[in-house]
Amino acid sequence: MKEAMFYKIFEERAICQLCPNNCIIKPNHKGICQTRAYLEGKLIALNFGEVSGIQIDPIEKKPLAHWRQGTQILSVGSYGCNLKCPFCQNYTISQEKPRVITMTPEAIVAQAIAYDLDAIAYTYNEPTVFYEMVYETAKVAHSKGIANVLVTNGYINEAPLIKLLPYIDAMNIDVKTYDDQKMLDICGGRLRPVIETIKRAKVTAHVELTMLIVPGLNDNLQEMRHFLGLLFSEVGDVAIHISRYFPVYEYDLPATDIDLMLQMQKAARQYFTHVYLGNVGD
Repeated sequence: MKEAMFYKIFEERAICQLCPNNCIIKPNHKGICQTRAYLEGKLIALNFGEVSGIQIDPIEKKPLAHWRQGTQILSVGSYGCNLKCPFCQNYTISQEKPRVITMTPEAIVAQAIAYDLDAIAYTYNEPTVFYEMVYETAKVAHSKGIANVLVTNGYINEAPLIKLLPYIDAMNIDVKTYDDQKMLDICGGRLRPVIETIKRAKVTAHVELTMLIVPGLNDNLQEMRHFLGLLFSEVGDVAIHISRYFPVYEYDLPATDIDLMLQMQKAARQYFTHVYLGNVGD
């Protein structure tokens, strides 16, 4: 365990300032992400050094289509998430406590060096709630000439994002929906902070976006077309990955209709140069 960054104490409560949830945490309790607890007067990052998965992936799996194509990357994740999407593809580590191994930031970087890999991805669960480990590992990697990639929901406050960005070379940001109220009702978060993350990250890092098309959440073609126009006006041209949902976790609705995804791809190409379909098979 390690003392968390970005919090303050007020009236015997810890106020976490890492993400827009801004959890107010009572003594001996955890925040929404289940990875930060107020213990003995300090906010503690419970998952520091706790790794649920580490393996070598192709960069295209992140997905990144326009950054170091054809290379491999060391992927590492922990557990926890600051959103509560009932269709989460990685719910066993985002919403549950998995088995973990203990690793230091230096050990993770050493793994990358041992396999002659020049980049590390913080992925699988939400890296924002693995912040202290990501930050320290990214600094070590950066000092060794190893690039850092975030695969994230973008739901992070401005100050921690600004502190981390000097060490981040590329990001894939998951845009859950075009509708702020639906995002709040279904996933427990807001859309605006994600848009702000995209805008700020694009200044210094390569950014691509993913949109998982989930029935009942963001599968209205007309609303999606309208949102894509607004998104382009705010963030400019970025590669978009439109991904197919399959029933998982608490959602048993049928998989996304491929014809709808093709229509969404066509709509997105009215604004964005590069639009890809993901999770659709061969």
